[in-house]
Amino acid sequence: LFILLTPIKTYASETILAGGCFWCLEHDLESLKGINSVESGYSGGDLKNPTYENHNGHQEVVLVNYDSKIVSLPEILRLYLRNIDPLDGGGQFCDRGDAYRPVIFFADLNEENVAKNALSSASKELKVPYEEISVELKSKSKFWLAEDYHQDYADRNEFKYKFYRFSCGRDRKLDNLWGDRARSIDLWTE
Repeated sequence: LFILLTPIKTYASETILAGGCFWCLEHDLESLKGINSVESGYSGGDLKNPTYENHNGHQEVVLVNYDSKIVSLPEILRLYLRNIDPLDGGGQFCDRGDAYRPVIFFADLNEENVAKNALSSASKELKVPYEEISVELKSKSKFWLAEDYHQDYADRNEFKYKFYRFSCGRDRKLDNLWGDRARSIDLWTE
């Protein structure tokens, strides 16, 4: 008896995002339906084999693997932007400096345009000029996986994670900035 198996077509896509602490971005984006995985790491710099102790020139990032038949890049970017402060290019919340700057990494012209549209929508919803949005757009570069202890940190260290997030003021700032749309995938308002 032979059974003909038809391969299941997958629609896996990836994007790399930076927005402060990678623990928080990983945790916030994993909740979205259609996300296959979110991994913490480093990207954007020239240093080979960066580590948590030395990732000079890189940003703390997450690699988001998603099913493009279930969730779109614009939806992911909407959730991402509502989980960061897009007006702060000097870091995010209590994490300051280059490693914590918000960055959207794009693979091609289409992804760059999707990102620009998301930033434009964010500026309109926040009622600020587009020029005040401080999220950098960068060409996608190599993703370096962070150490094992950083992966799924929020799930494995719930108390420490919640304490860090609270003491860093992340949710308070997001609520003040985005109102009831903070941390949501709700459609943009304009």
